[in-house]
Amino acid sequence: MTGTIHGVGLGPGAQDLLSVRADRLVRGTKHIAFFRKAGRAGQARQIVNGMLREDAVEHAMEYPVTTEIPVTDPRYNAMLSAFYADWTKRLTKLSESGEDIVVLCEGDPFFYGSFMHLHSRLKGKVPLQVVPAITGMSAAWTATDMPVTWGDDVLTVLMATLPEESLAARMEEADAIVVMKLGRTLDKVRRALRKARRYDDAWLIQYAAMPNQTVARLAETEGQPTPYFSIIVVHGQGRRP
Repeated sequence: MTGTIHGVGLGPGAQDLLSVRADRLVRGTKHIAFFRKAGRAGQARQIVNGMLREDAVEHAMEYPVTTEIPVTDPRYNAMLSAFYADWTKRLTKLSESGEDIVVLCEGDPFFYGSFMHLHSRLKGKVPLQVVPAITGMSAAWTATDMPVTWGDDVLTVLMATLPEESLAARMEEADAIVVMKLGRTLDKVRRALRKARRYDDAWLIQYAAMPNQTVARLAETEGQPTPYFSIIVVHGQGRRP
């Protein structure tokens, strides 16, 4: 029999925010795969510390490149494409041997996650199941203790990797805003928020739902380093009774 590959969403980072299905699969499946940067433990793997069965076999999928070269460099896509093709072959072989595999996914597997690139290559070749999860942005706006949208507010989710002018234009049109993939892009995002006149309303949430979570107004964090696991939230102020 062919084994099933499960893309399991782990949510924002707290084990008690995993779904019952995700918890069962993580604890019960022998083969556990996860993405990580070379030399790092991997955020997804850290989330499940203490949950894996004693005989678990771990498969660390190490990115060949992350921020070393710009995403616009042709080598970036070529290297990542080869990486995903290689792991598609490895996971397919494991599945065809009859083994089930869990691929750990931070947040939700189909929301800007690396698993989607495996899914598109594996679909139709082996049995696939995807377990949805709470997104990191949901944990971020919850951490501010304020609703992100009211009434007819439109929520706009932006990647900080977009050009500055594009960010500013979309921010100016939006009711509520979430900005993801920060880190080295933060200064650009600050400038874009100022151009859109949304800077004073922005909140910065670092490590949402994790033990080291921090929440502050963005304007109060000038000059501070910002990790990749950070999200900016600008709350909508729409219709309410």
